[in-house]
Amino acid sequence: MPVRLDQVPALAPRPVPPRAWLWLGLLLLFLLLGVGLTLLFGDEALRQQPVDFWGLALGVPLLGWGLLGLGRALLYIGQQSAADGWDEAREEDLIRRTRRGRRSQQVLSASVYTALRKPGEKPGAQMDALLKGTVVLTAQPSRLGEPGLRHSRLPGDTEGGPELILLGALAQVLADLAPTLTHLPDDTPLALLLEVDSSLPEHQLRRVWRQAWSECGIRQSTTPVEGSGLTALDQWLDQRIDDQALLLVVAVQFAPEQPEGTAEAAVGLLFGNRLTQTILPAIAYLHRPEQARGPSTEAVRYGARQALDWVPLEAPAIQHVWRVGVTAQQDAALNTVLAELSLPAKPKQSFCNLDATLGHPGQASPWLAIAAATQTIQCGVGPQFIFSGGGANEAGLWSTVVTPVPSLSN
Repeated sequence: MPVRLDQVPALAPRPVPPRAWLWLGLLLLFLLLGVGLTLLFGDEALRQQPVDFWGLALGVPLLGWGLLGLGRALLYIGQQSAADGWDEAREEDLIRRTRRGRRSQQVLSASVYTALRKPGEKPGAQMDALLKGTVVLTAQPSRLGEPGLRHSRLPGDTEGGPELILLGALAQVLADLAPTLTHLPDDTPLALLLEVDSSLPEHQLRRVWRQAWSECGIRQSTTPVEGSGLTALDQWLDQRIDDQALLLVVAVQFAPEQPEGTAEAAVGLLFGNRLTQTILPAIAYLHRPEQARGPSTEAVRYGARQALDWVPLEAPAIQHVWRVGVTAQQDAALNTVLAELSLPAKPKQSFCNLDATLGHPGQASPWLAIAAATQTIQCGVGPQFIFSGGGANEAGLWSTVVTPVPSLSN
């Protein structure tokens, strides 16, 4: 479940200390009442004995005032101790939540294929095109033969049919990840999050995946991960941060049912837990994503600031901002937050609008941006910030930070 620092209880109200002027006034009142009552009700014999008279007139009020003052002091000390105990427990809870919120994953390998990358081509050309804002979102026939729809498609030989193109894309992604996994023992547990968004029949998708996996050469066996998108990653950070397993994410959008404005993409990412994975070197760190709790500007602003705080990192340190999977209804809030936080917001100037250049990648949106941000960091660039949407069930934008691995000299 998300880590909510805004739900940490407030500091305990502090008791009001005893007021000196009030207690001095009360002492004077007690003394006056003691003398007055003794004169009023004391007999003549008492008045003729000054020691007894003043002992009664002043001693009893002083004793009553002292007992009352002692009770007030004990009450104040008790309330102060209770407030101290509450604040101490609150501080421990805040530290515990902050530590849990600042968990992060090692990014061990990243592979991404879009319309900008031809089969067999190195990722550098694709990254240059993405950073320059090269637009491949054009009107073209869809996989289903619908003419004139504006979308981007994975390159490949169309004569073999869509199944072979999808198989080729999956095979390329797994081939990119396989060399990293060769350095690990065969019995290394591998958790698989597979997300495929396609109009192809389910049995066809399963057949393509089985064939791609059997031919990829990865020796480790996999177990499925429940959930989807960054929600699954958030749950992983909460529940499996001490796990020995690596998290393998494969996300694909291919031949979507409604192609208009969409992008085909194939993405692979391999994550490791920083507490348990010590064999493979990390190429970047993916910090806990934060989802905006609604479409409002306030919700997006809170999510972005919280994502930066999980690092922790100041907004001016961000060198690139990636936008992907953002709907038209979320545009105004996003633009306002970019301006308020002084994050890069201009295309071709450290702001990469994948929706405008590629189209909407559907469920692959966050993984596409994370993989692209990771490969950008591999080129020597600094921290990356991602605003991502996703499937139709996403309630709000996700804010995510990817940072370089600190060098030993630092």
